[in-house]
This record gives sequence, structure tokens and C-alpha cells, in this order.
Amino acid sequence: MNILIIEDEVRVADIMTKYLEKENYRVFCAYTGKDGLDLFYKEKIDVVLLDLMLPDIQGEDICKEMRGVSNAYIFMITAKGTLDNKVEGFQIGADEYLVKPVSPRELVARVKALEVRKEREENKDTLVFDKGHLKIYLQERMVKVNNEIVGLTPNEFDLLYELASSPSRVFTREQLIEAVMGIDFDGFDRTIDVHIKNLRKKIEEDTKNPKYIKTVTGIGYKFEGMLV
Repeated sequence: MNILIIEDEVRVADIMTKYLEKENYRVFCAYTGKDGLDLFYKEKIDVVLLDLMLPDIQGEDICKEMRGVSNAYIFMITAKGTLDNKVEGFQIGADEYLVKPVSPRELVARVKALEVRKEREENKDTLVFDKGHLKIYLQERMVKVNNEIVGLTPNEFDLLYELASSPSRVFTREQLIEAVMGIDFDGFDRTIDVHIKNLRKKIEEDTKNPKYIKTVTGIGYKFEGMLV
């Protein structure tokens, strides 16, 4: 995978680069937001490691721009560690939110876990529900509702796939976090609620009375839909 690091602390960026290159990832590095966006548009980037506090452009604005044109995985890496900061990060399209200081070994482990998930999905077939109303193309990581492509973030896609691959099964928030974000995720379990809310807006006709993603009170969520 091609990984883009956007980090203004040169020493931090260099350490992350060395650890990732040791695992044979191709790494691009930028120390400003502008240079990061230039590399993002120039190269085929699979994963972005994005510092939020950059000297020229706010990381949140960079995330919004990237998410508008790409489904690359975006890891926010920042000193902003409040609950509100994290919720905002996920709402604008982040897939991971890591609070500094971040262990480079943990970072590599998260990237490798992401790679394993992608490889696993690429070996599965398309899921079609309700006579084609909802289609999930696993290899292309694409979702269509009424034959119209719906733009999902990587975590939203992974979450939908995990639920849809086991219709009627009830998942706890903890199970979904482990499946989508990894067992070492150290955020809060309500992160899943944010992703579910965003996902429903994109695939449900009525978010107040969802057809596919049902809330199981006191437990978590389940997927309902007739698999073709």
C-alpha cells in the first residue's frame, strides 16, 4: 500500500517513515498541508496519516477535501484528545483517531490489520439485497442504492459489510469495533454510533425508521435485508 504522512514535526515523520518502510510499505512524506495535498493528488494513496495541527492548513479541512474525492483510509494523529474532537473527526470522515504520543509499533500494527481486512474482503463476492435495491461490491469497495453509487468512508464500508455479511445477527458495539477498527482500538464505544448515524443517512430512505440497520436496545445493532 502507498502511505502518505502529513506531519510538520520532521523527527516524528521520519520515525513513522522508517517503521513503515521496514514493513515494505511505500511512504510519501509532507511537512505542510499544501505539500500533502499535492502528493495526494499526484500519487495513488491508500492510507493517509494526518496531523491536524499543521502550519498552513487545518488538518480537518484537509480531511474534508480528501474525503470528497477519495475513499483512502484517513488516520487522524493529533494532540487534540477530547471527546468532542474525536466525534468531529469521525463526522468529517476520519477512519481512525489517534492521540499523540502514538507508538510507531502500534501505528504499523493498525496499518497491517487494515491491509489484512482489505485482502480478506477482496476474496468475497458481491452482496445483493432486496432485489437489487442495495448492492455491496466487496472487491471494488463500492455500494449502490437503487443503482446509484453511494460514497462511503472506509470505516462505513467495513461496518456495513460486517453487518450485512451476517443478516439478523446482533452485534454489540464492542464486537463491531473489534471487527472494523481492531482489537487494540482505544477510543470510545459510541464511536460506532457516529458511523451508524452517517451510514444510515447514505443508505436508508427513512433514517428514523431504518430498513436495514436496526438498533437493538441495550446491546448494539443488526442488519435486516433479504439476501438475493
